[in-house]
Amino acid sequence: MTIFCSHCHRPLQAETSCLPRRARQAPSVSKPFRSTKSASKARRDQINVELQALRSLLPISSREKERLSYLNTMALVCLRLRGAHLFPPDSAPPAGPTFGMELLSLLPGFFLVLLANGKLAYISENVAQVLGLSTVELLSQGDTVFDILDGTAREAVQEKLLLAQEQPGTEVTFVSEMRTSKAFRLQHGGNRAVAVRGHFVALHRPASPPASAFMAFCTPVAQLPADSDASSQDNLFQSVHALDMTFADVTESVIYHLGYRREELIGRSWYSLLHPDDTHLAAAQHSAVALGAGAAVGAVVLRVLRSDQTWAWLHTAARRDRGSRSIACTSRSLREEEAAHLRAHQPLPKPPRRASRARTTTMPLPVS
Repeated sequence: MTIFCSHCHRPLQAETSCLPRRARQAPSVSKPFRSTKSASKARRDQINVELQALRSLLPISSREKERLSYLNTMALVCLRLRGAHLFPPDSAPPAGPTFGMELLSLLPGFFLVLLANGKLAYISENVAQVLGLSTVELLSQGDTVFDILDGTAREAVQEKLLLAQEQPGTEVTFVSEMRTSKAFRLQHGGNRAVAVRGHFVALHRPASPPASAFMAFCTPVAQLPADSDASSQDNLFQSVHALDMTFADVTESVIYHLGYRREELIGRSWYSLLHPDDTHLAAAQHSAVALGAGAAVGAVVLRVLRSDQTWAWLHTAARRDRGSRSIACTSRSLREEEAAHLRAHQPLPKPPRRASRARTTTMPLPVS
């Protein structure tokens, strides 16, 4: 029996049809619409649970944990992970973490550990004493050293880090302004210049490939004019001079900075120690102090001759109290990088103006 197709009226073979396959298929059943809102909420809830778990493991106070945002939490966790990767529990930790907060608070600066690419791996807790920002607040700026430095210093810092990496063990120093808290900027008129001194150290970790880290100690650079707490620092000496800048007295600590004993300097002129190129700066400051008794005078950065015939950089602030026949100076030792930074921001001291033209003559200054 021959069966003909009802569509084309041709004989069918193997009980097939000449209709297109699509036409012979059963009509597809449309899938019901499924909302993804519940799935997204479930993922967010799971992320929140994981972040809360990570936050609970951080070694900070409960009050600080409550103030952490999600980004702060992740930044702090990443910082701890980098530090743990560099210094596993069974290896020697860096110098900073071995100190307690009591000892750290006595240091004139804070510790910093960086990876080769500039990523932050450790910041000592006493950073707040220098920048006015806690570790958590500092990390909100970013997780690299370039995020907390002044933007114009990025290339110079990269060059210094590359030099230190190519020559492990060689100490490098750079000075840059670091970001500070709003309260600090309002009080001091800007961010704080910090001198960073450090070198790369090769780390041999058990069961891990060797690595290296840049370990540095960061100290604030003396501001212009001199910091109000300068008397509490141990990198300075104080001197008293007659009005012609002859040494009348000097603290014994001068021997650690210039190599002279106290007795060698008394009766000697301050100008006999100055670098020839810096005499004009010292003379301008001297004139401003001598003619403006009682007025605060900005500090200057000078080169002074040591007893071994090398030049020392000093940040010197001078003042003459009203009615006094002497000038008091506070001098702080500087490194060359610190001196260069301060020189770039150093205004030239100007003598105060006199009320009448007859009194505009300046006192003669000894030159040797």
